[in-house]
Amino acid sequence: MTTPTALPDPAASGSVSVALELAELRRSVDVGNATVQGQLALLVQRTDQTDRRMEDHESRLDALERNRWPLPSIAALCGVAGLAVAAWQATGR
Repeated sequence: MTTPTALPDPAASGSVSVALELAELRRSVDVGNATVQGQLALLVQRTDQTDRRMEDHESRLDALERNRWPLPSIAALCGVAGLAVAAWQATGR
């Protein structure tokens, strides 16, 4: 006598496929989450580098502005000296 084969329970196979789909969905979400975290870490690193570059440029600009202040004074002195020489020559000396 042959033993009857058991037919798979449709409810059980449905829950297994749902479990497999949920596992696949979880893996996809985990991969996407890791990708987003990596991209955020890269953005934070680039922001830090940009902040450091801006601080460096700001300090260099401040140094240039501090060293530039004598130029207008020197130009004014040269103008006054030229005026004095022109006045001296105009008086006939």
